[in-house]
Amino acid sequence: MVLNGPALTSLVGGRPREGDEVVPDINPAAPDEHVATVTLAGPGLAAEAVEAASAAFAPWRDTPPPARGDVLRRAADLVDERAEAIGRDLTREEGKTLAEAVGETRRAAAILRYYAGQTLEPDGETYPSHSALTFLYARREPLGVVTAITPWNFPIAIPAWKLAPALAFGNTVVWKPAEIVPLTSTHLARALADAGLPDGVLDLVLGRGSVVGDTLVTHTLVDAVTFTGSNVIGRAIELKATEAGKKVQLELGGKNPAVVLADADLELAAEQVARGAFLSAGQKCTATSRVIVERRVLDEFGDRIAALARSWPVGDPLDAATKVGPLASKSQFDTVTGYLDVADRDSARVLAGGGSLNGGGYFVEPTVLANLPATSPVVHEEIFGPVAALLPADSYEEAVALANDTPFGLTAAVFTRDLGKALRFARDIRAGVVKVNQETAGLEFQAPFGGMRQSSSGSREQGKVARDFFTQWKTVYLDAPLAE
Repeated sequence: MVLNGPALTSLVGGRPREGDEVVPDINPAAPDEHVATVTLAGPGLAAEAVEAASAAFAPWRDTPPPARGDVLRRAADLVDERAEAIGRDLTREEGKTLAEAVGETRRAAAILRYYAGQTLEPDGETYPSHSALTFLYARREPLGVVTAITPWNFPIAIPAWKLAPALAFGNTVVWKPAEIVPLTSTHLARALADAGLPDGVLDLVLGRGSVVGDTLVTHTLVDAVTFTGSNVIGRAIELKATEAGKKVQLELGGKNPAVVLADADLELAAEQVARGAFLSAGQKCTATSRVIVERRVLDEFGDRIAALARSWPVGDPLDAATKVGPLASKSQFDTVTGYLDVADRDSARVLAGGGSLNGGGYFVEPTVLANLPATSPVVHEEIFGPVAALLPADSYEEAVALANDTPFGLTAAVFTRDLGKALRFARDIRAGVVKVNQETAGLEFQAPFGGMRQSSSGSREQGKVARDFFTQWKTVYLDAPLAE
């Protein structure tokens, strides 16, 4: 195999560090094209990254918060300036369309600016004491070294919403991105370094989770772990990290329902459900996977969303006309096409799509399925591809019962013109994020984000609540002796 493209390495203590294994960074739209060459770290280098972050913690903690904010603000400016180049590289290694990739990059810059502003917010409270001598106060202080493990599907936005608050509130970070997006990850790390982030405050470990994960999760100098990814890996990390005494934050999977009631604007509902199901090739934890439709509008809605699925161009994500790019990897392609095989065995009716495209890339057609049995894995398991399953319901009550029939609870949507039913749905649904007449995907960074049940460990990301995870309370009783 001939490796080409820029050579990427881990960044430890401010210095590039080569790893033990050399692999290609592959373009999923054209797998024979190597976007970059990557050297993957081993456990020894991962341990060095933790040690570098630990050594950098005290001076970064002692840096005035507004000065930390200045670094994030400069980094945001650099990310914005480089957004077109970063977005192009993101598209080439991950597969989402160029418009989506550039938009995600600019969103990452906005997240950095938001948390730069949070460094000017109050960081504590005072309390009345029963003693006239005592000044009683409590303040939020950083945790220490935080390991951030991030996925490939939003390779700059999700890292930004973890790294920005962690750094703003005075922590140092060891960051392990997904193996298949090293170039996008390097862009973000370089922007922070170029903005003046001191050496060691952010250490980038390019490596396989199976090789470096245990070190990054259980090292004695690590104080906390924040993870976004699959349930299987997340729960394994949670067990190891909590056993080692670490604070843990998990954002995991979803099997997100969109409920379309009979009074809904069906044109709007079909467009929004299609966006939620098919954009980014359905590779979102917040993607719409189950579409529960009141039976009297099921056929009309099915026709509408199937027409949209057939009309959305699939192909080269760098082409401006493309609406759906490839899946991110061969393993993801195999997983999604495997579920399509299951749907076929379960005698699903294919309203649109249902297959892959020839041409060498990891392309799967936007797919709409109907008539699936309630027990089908396609109905219950997270697919992470452009596949939407339609399920009929005879009433609002049955629709909500079907929507809640999942171990997950990340996002949910309802489409209705009835304000009372919309508010009732927001109360009845067991999900961390509820949308009314909007797709299940799409988040605003100033609001809390997270799921219920198997979709989350319970804490929330983004917005002001990010401070809850990345800091800890310290309460101080200060007695000032009375003057004689």
